Amino acid sequence: MSHSADGLNHLDKLALNLLQDGFPIQPKPYDLLAARLKDQSGLELSGLEFLNIVNSLKEIGYLRRLGGIFNSAPLGYRSTLCAARVPDEILDQVVALINARPEVTHNYIRANKINLWFTFCHDSVETLNSFLNQLRSIKGIGEVFDLPAKKVYKIRAVFNLSLPSDLPKPVPKK
Repeated sequence: MSHSADGLNHLDKLALNLLQDGFPIQPKPYDLLAARLKDQSGLELSGLEFLNIVNSLKEIGYLRRLGGIFNSAPLGYRSTLCAARVPDEILDQVVALINARPEVTHNYIRANKINLWFTFCHDSVETLNSFLNQLRSIKGIGEVFDLPAKKVYKIRAVFNLSLPSDLPKPVPKK
């Protein structure tokens, strides 16, 4: 099936919509996702064919990560947004240090004086402070900020991909 101007075809969008809503935790999750696809759209795929779509979406850059998102507070963790002023000449070094930490869930470079932002999920303030102090000790780095969450307003983001009627619909397998 060909891809549309945004790079996604009808089947890609159907698959992405399904992946965002209740990924099945079971031995053969892609079989169940393929069954859900059939129930919702009439399209019949095997679990392996659905997995191939997922792998293709990852290869072309539409799917970055497939995994669970946990509410960290009941598990004894706190999430902290951190920000730093990092000169361009040491940016790669600092990014590598941040990305090496398993507590980091997101890491972004922004076009601003405070240019490096990341989320650090920790189970102790000592762990967080130790890491932030490590960053602060890097020669040339500017301020490093700890911006802990006070209240979570939204923990789930779902991007319902529109399925325009002008896209040709795949013919269901018989």
